[in-house]
Amino acid sequence: MVWSPRLIRYQDSAGAVSVVLGHPLLDDYLEFVAARLRTNTLLATAYDLKVFFAVVAKAPAEVTTSDVLAFITAQRQPRHDDNVVRLADGQAGLSARTIKRRLSSVSGLFSYLVARNDVGVAANPVPRGLTTRRPQSTVRTRGAPLIRTPRTLPRIITPDEVDALFTVLRTLRDRAMVEAMILGGLRRCEVLALRLEDLKAAERRVFICEGKGGHQRLVPVSQRFFATVAAYLRDERPAHCDSDRVFVVLKGPNRGRPLSAAGVDEIVRGARRRAGLAHLTCHELRHTCLTRLREAGMALEAVQAQAGHRSIESTRIYLHLANDWLAAEYDRATAAIDAHARVLLDTDTA
Repeated sequence: MVWSPRLIRYQDSAGAVSVVLGHPLLDDYLEFVAARLRTNTLLATAYDLKVFFAVVAKAPAEVTTSDVLAFITAQRQPRHDDNVVRLADGQAGLSARTIKRRLSSVSGLFSYLVARNDVGVAANPVPRGLTTRRPQSTVRTRGAPLIRTPRTLPRIITPDEVDALFTVLRTLRDRAMVEAMILGGLRRCEVLALRLEDLKAAERRVFICEGKGGHQRLVPVSQRFFATVAAYLRDERPAHCDSDRVFVVLKGPNRGRPLSAAGVDEIVRGARRRAGLAHLTCHELRHTCLTRLREAGMALEAVQAQAGHRSIESTRIYLHLANDWLAAEYDRATAAIDAHARVLLDTDTA
């Protein structure tokens, strides 16, 4: 009988989340992931493994490299309709980033099984890359990546679109959340995780207790954000709220409970429709903030600290979004070239 993965999520009274897929080895691995990483990573890993084993239809110990390569091919196939493509790259299948993330989850599982050394898995079936051979050389190297992910520029919104967005936000809570992202560059998960004690109004700073990867940081945010938050806490937030989270549900049976990611996405989608914007996500608000900071002359290292990037390579993308910086560098270089050409011309005619 072929095993079929089924993702089941549990949450105990303390709020701890656990996930199972119905196979002992996979469930052991997910328990291992839960002890090391955050809930969002656990859920993403569980879903990726569910998709993989639903496609290959084999037990973990039976998976081969051929199965992995066939999985990549299957993920590249059109999802529903051959006529439906992504506007970003014109492709019909899943994006390269999604496939690469799923392979990373699968590779993590098999690295764990190899390390256990008690389940009959001797090697990781997910290749690190395609073996290549340099001309006139007998040495094989892993030169070509298994999945090539294009480096695309993140989308941002214009100042006029920002103004249009703020005119359609219906509550002080919604305005404060948007300001945290557009003025402070916070991620959606960081906004939702803010506690009352994390707001340092006197210093105009916000303590990010639950940043990406569990990393913490203290970042400055505009006074506009703190003024909006103060009005929200005074006029809208339920007075007798047991949660210490800043942003909570304002109406309905869940009134006073922490706002969810789905709730924020629904608020942003509704605001996008009312403002008539072609595109808008929480991450685009963050990208817009960091781009504007760089355009205003903020040092790249400071933008990195504000964003909470582990590597400055992740921050360099905003150099390309900041058009004024690139234009200024180009003008400076061409001016130097022209000046040098004039010197040579004057020398030749002298």
